[in-house]
Amino acid sequence: MNKQPFFERNLLPLSVKDGGLCSRLSAAETTLHRYRFLEARSGEIVPAIIAQDGNAHPLHSMVDPRREAARLLDSVKDAGCLVFMGLGGGFFPAAALEREDVRYVLVIDYDINGVAELLCSREYTSIFKDPRFSILVDAPPALIEKRLLASYQPVLQDGIRVLPIRNRIIFETDKFSAAGTAVEGAIACISADYSVQAYFGTRWFSNIIRNLFNIEDNIRPFPSIKHAAVSAAGPSLDIQIPRLKAKQQTTFIIAADTSLNSLVNAGIRAHAVISIDCQHYSCYHFMNGMPEIPLFLDIASPPLLAAMTGRKFFFAGGHPLAAYVSRFWRSFPWVDTSGGNVTYAAVSLAECLGAEEIELYGADFSYPLGWTYTRGAYLFPSFAQKQKRLLPLETLHSDLLYRTPLTKQEGKDGGFYYETPAMCMYRERLEEKSALLRAELIPIPGMGAAVNLRMKQGRGGENFFPVLAWGKPSMSAEDFLEGYRAKIRALPLPRNSVSAWLEKLKPEESLVLATLIPEAAAVKRRSPELKTGPLIDAAAAYCCMEIEKVLNAVKVERQ
Repeated sequence: MNKQPFFERNLLPLSVKDGGLCSRLSAAETTLHRYRFLEARSGEIVPAIIAQDGNAHPLHSMVDPRREAARLLDSVKDAGCLVFMGLGGGFFPAAALEREDVRYVLVIDYDINGVAELLCSREYTSIFKDPRFSILVDAPPALIEKRLLASYQPVLQDGIRVLPIRNRIIFETDKFSAAGTAVEGAIACISADYSVQAYFGTRWFSNIIRNLFNIEDNIRPFPSIKHAAVSAAGPSLDIQIPRLKAKQQTTFIIAADTSLNSLVNAGIRAHAVISIDCQHYSCYHFMNGMPEIPLFLDIASPPLLAAMTGRKFFFAGGHPLAAYVSRFWRSFPWVDTSGGNVTYAAVSLAECLGAEEIELYGADFSYPLGWTYTRGAYLFPSFAQKQKRLLPLETLHSDLLYRTPLTKQEGKDGGFYYETPAMCMYRERLEEKSALLRAELIPIPGMGAAVNLRMKQGRGGENFFPVLAWGKPSMSAEDFLEGYRAKIRALPLPRNSVSAWLEKLKPEESLVLATLIPEAAAVKRRSPELKTGPLIDAAAAYCCMEIEKVLNAVKVERQ
């Protein structure tokens, strides 16, 4: 049998998706006999991997591999994203792609020469042509994680399942084990992000559309800086205050909102304060008054915060609606908030302002000696007001401390600190960012978990202009919201195949859909039984209703 036509036909659809992989396969050796190809009773060709002893181990049923694949997929429920460990004869991904509820299929395999042999044995064109299909060969774990982070959308794709071809993975256990760990890491990251969307999606949307009316005026560019200090709200800030105070004349101090009161109480005048939380309790950080300093706000921050000062500077964080507003209404500076906490955002802001050095104070990312926050944080006066004879101050602090699982770690000089999974994640994300910063990050030693800086990855300063600037509005905020609401209403909804629907969306329709995803996650949390079509419909209806409320309120104010 002439195998070359199979190989060439398989490469043709693959070249459209992944030219690099196609080139590697074209240069691969196909005569190394990694596989033996056997005929199943049903007549299908089944690849059998050859072990070192010369024995061949079939990767599929030798009776009917298609029926085997169908049975496996019948057992998979509520999973729109499937990850197959091993390509084999392609029977498993082919069965998955026959289902309309499967929105994404990723195949992970190793040994480019072995995969090339597989492509010489039979046609894979039907799965390679499917827009839902993707394959990675000899990919490092980081690339696997990146691919899933870019492709898996829980709101649109439901759950995710990993399905191994057992006779394939046992011959390269270490590589497939590393791939599995990468998949788990991606799932954990996506799950955390999805959880945040589910809890805050509604509040984000509500805040953003209302904040548009706080930022219609022209804003002058913010000047650049060279030396910055970021104050976080960890307990170590209390002992680091003298060092920070000595530098306030020569260093641009950016206070995380949680730390602002501590600086004010110590007589330190910060040069700016930043807040990114969308919840109204973030206003408590300013209950002693708003100093006359610039307040940097995520566009999804509560509008009440913006009303507290005339020196407000909004930036675009990670919400897709912020990106949409910045593209189609007026451009905003982008500040990286992906670390999930205000300290990370403050470091990002310092970099955007052009800082060459960023000192980091109060960044414990833990609870040193069981203390939760710097003593100037709003929790202390708040708890002081709540305490009573049967609910002493110590109980309130203990409830806060033990609200999540803790891990006790040894600290410096015989001390200790408690860590939580969330705090570890925040610290690790900042450590990862330290390798990408143009500036030198200098964590000031404290009592909590140490921030271990990563080796720089060579990020240069070329084409970097350290000035925060805001574009002019292309229209009034009212007109923008009217047009945005019309585009939401015009968005086609999925009726049958979600994948086919997503593929047919026009570029701007895809951007509009992206702005609805966080709200869809919030709707899904309230109504988990909703499928994709009704879910997007419900999210769109809510967003249109909120815009209508805002527009009506503006009209009433003008009357």
